[in-house]
Amino acid sequence: MPMTATTVLSARALLLDMDGTLVNSDAVVERCWQRWAALHGLDAVEVMKVVHGRQGYASMALLLPDRPMAENHAENARMLAEETADIDGVVPVPGAAAFMASLRDGGLAHALVTSADVALSTRRMAAAGLTQPDLRITAESVGASKPDPEGFLKGAAELGIDPADCVVFEDSGAGIAAGRAAGMRVVGVGPRAGAHGPTVVVDDLTQVRVEAGAAGEILLHIG
Repeated sequence: MPMTATTVLSARALLLDMDGTLVNSDAVVERCWQRWAALHGLDAVEVMKVVHGRQGYASMALLLPDRPMAENHAENARMLAEETADIDGVVPVPGAAAFMASLRDGGLAHALVTSADVALSTRRMAAAGLTQPDLRITAESVGASKPDPEGFLKGAAELGIDPADCVVFEDSGAGIAAGRAAGMRVVGVGPRAGAHGPTVVVDDLTQVRVEAGAAGEILLHIG
């Protein structure tokens, strides 16, 4: 549904995507995947429609369906190294620093659930000047990429929170689908989110205010 000034969501935990949600890394992602598209003779515009939110090997499997998965994993490892080395243009999503500080300072349950690996997520969060949550579910933590819900379900389990009491923050179609498949409500962040059916959409994190409720729940004021 569209954002309204009166939207309030209640949750016990927040599960946060990184790229496009907390960190704007589009410049790096586009540089790396445009090179990859050219290498494989693919249309870069079509490639970019697929890659957001997924682990690289999963995007490659969709784009090169006849290629052995072992080749996708090997090439994904090389691309992760390229992306980790390139932080030119990596910046926080507006409002991300204050949003993360409010969760940390309020002692509110939250976790990072990202398709990036530990090295890439550490590098990008630092480049954006954002503090890492204590709990991170990264590429190494799961066997299946978004849109599979494994990462979000694992985040909820490690926090000890029922999935129905979690709210996901996501920007991509794959991520929003993963959150919904996990049985969670989803706050869609940014221009990619609205087309994929999140519970509510915001332009960025300046439109989200967090506070602790009287019973210890997290109240999200959207608008």
